[in-house]
Amino acid sequence: MKKNIVFGFLGNVLDQRGKGKRRWRQWRPTIDLCHQPNTPFTRLELLYYQKDYHLLCEIIKDIKMLSPQTEVRPIAVNIEDPWDFEQVYTCLFDIAKNYTFNPEQEDYYLHITTGTHVAQICWFLLAESRYFPAKLLQMSPPPKKELTDENLDLKEKDLIALTPCGKMNIIDLNLHRYDKILTRFQQYANQATDLLKSGIATRNQQFNQMIAEIEQVASRSHAPILLCGPTGAGKSFLAKQIYLLKQSHHQINGQFVEINCATLRGDSAMSTLFGHVKGAFTGANLARTGLLKSADGGLLFLDEIGELGLDEQAMLLKAIEEKQFYPFGSDAPIQSDFQLIAGTNKDLKLAINRGEFREDLFARINLWSYKLPGLTERKEDIEPNIDYELARYAKEYGLMPRFNQESRKAYLQFATANEAVWQGNFRELTASITRMATLSPQGNISFEQVEQEIKRLKQNWHQNEIYDELIPHEIDEFDRYQLEKVLEVCRKHPTLSEAGRQLFAVSRTKKQRSNDADRLKKYLAKFGLSWEMINKP
Repeated sequence: MKKNIVFGFLGNVLDQRGKGKRRWRQWRPTIDLCHQPNTPFTRLELLYYQKDYHLLCEIIKDIKMLSPQTEVRPIAVNIEDPWDFEQVYTCLFDIAKNYTFNPEQEDYYLHITTGTHVAQICWFLLAESRYFPAKLLQMSPPPKKELTDENLDLKEKDLIALTPCGKMNIIDLNLHRYDKILTRFQQYANQATDLLKSGIATRNQQFNQMIAEIEQVASRSHAPILLCGPTGAGKSFLAKQIYLLKQSHHQINGQFVEINCATLRGDSAMSTLFGHVKGAFTGANLARTGLLKSADGGLLFLDEIGELGLDEQAMLLKAIEEKQFYPFGSDAPIQSDFQLIAGTNKDLKLAINRGEFREDLFARINLWSYKLPGLTERKEDIEPNIDYELARYAKEYGLMPRFNQESRKAYLQFATANEAVWQGNFRELTASITRMATLSPQGNISFEQVEQEIKRLKQNWHQNEIYDELIPHEIDEFDRYQLEKVLEVCRKHPTLSEAGRQLFAVSRTKKQRSNDADRLKKYLAKFGLSWEMINKP
């Protein structure tokens, strides 16, 4: 049979009750521990403060009278403030670290009835983390039973025998024994993952496993998270859902701040992220707080972080590690404690090799890295996402759009086919459903509307394929967005001059002589393009 070992504090209030024989009339939890007939304790590791040494000696003497088989080992603790969490936890942690546990031959218990509330919390944390491989033990007093004067005339050993036992409650933190609790925890975890997926019943096993892990990370960690994947794969959406999850867990009380780093250039990048003081640069007529300060206590989502300049990257790294930064033009640091989620569709390791991204920043934000698959990699999730988009449209516009059986089958068959490339991923699917819902009379999406939408998507994809062939791969995201718009305008006009007139409609009015065709020709040449290449059949 295993030996029972209990750790506990000497109660300098509860254990110090009554004098003389009358002390046996009072309930003393440490004494009651050794008076349990069904759970005899072999050893009591009794923690005490030096000022309570006299009480310790009295309690040990009474335990020997009540339970001579119980060995009492006093452990003096050096805790200046028993209500200081750090001091108490450190003391108990050191005891656990230096103690020789033998769980094959001994069962361990932590007595939480005595000691401050801080000590009780620390016992719980150390048992839950298994630094003490123990169960929690709580004592409660017996029904009150007054002793008569005749009882008090008895000899002390006979008086002890009349002392009633209190109730002992054992709390095992090994939760596998509690199926109902585990089931409830699992339901709560499922609710959390549903929140991250916004209630969409996704079917892709790999994606669901990734979301389940992100839920654990988001619930337990404040470290940066890196979300990789193509444009439109849902990085921004997932970042917002992570924020809502952390908010529901009361882990975060600040706001959600989002910025696409591809839109930041020059002094405005520094100012937008870190703020600036008045007069920091030309045009800085007023001071600006900056997004990092706005995210204090909250979550900052930096989409397309690979587009940040090297100077901004260096300042961001300092802000993550030190929780402070310097606004542009200021010598005084600003404090801000935020969690960072970064998004990118770039290969950051390749960017590091090219000197475009700092290796130390990558190491800092790459602790938790997840690659979000594109829509073509999750075609089994297209149908539930269609239902989600229909419901979202109904919530926003007050009209529930519906497919009929024929139109739904046709759209699904096209959406999941190999020819459906979904270059814009879920963002493009959202736009597609929105267009059909908007154009449907009384919200009924007909087969004809599906055919029109399929035709539109095919045209867009064909045009994008042309753009992909024309646009250089080695180009900043900022330049790519601009060039794609220029190419779209060029393909709408029969001549270089007409396209130039639309593109330079404002600036051309401020010039004495405007040569729109020449300006457009030079712009295209910067990327190795010509009018003939763009408009070839």
